[in-house]
Amino acid sequence: MSKLRLGPVLDEKPVKLTVDLPAPIHRDLLAYAEVLGSQTGQAIDPAKLVAPMLARFMATDRAFAKARKSARRADPGR
Repeated sequence: MSKLRLGPVLDEKPVKLTVDLPAPIHRDLLAYAEVLGSQTGQAIDPAKLVAPMLARFMATDRAFAKARKSARRADPGR
């Protein structure tokens, strides 16, 4: 079995965010939580996967990193 891209889910103080997911994405999120849970031996709440998945996506998006770097140069007080 291959290792999933998502690592351990940290338990940090959350910021409440409400989103509507299309049914196919929700089903995939449930399936992902099930597979990750079977690999780690822990029950995984699918909702807790959204933040680390988004963080990983943004961390690996080169265009986002470039735009963010440009924005920081334009506004060094950030």
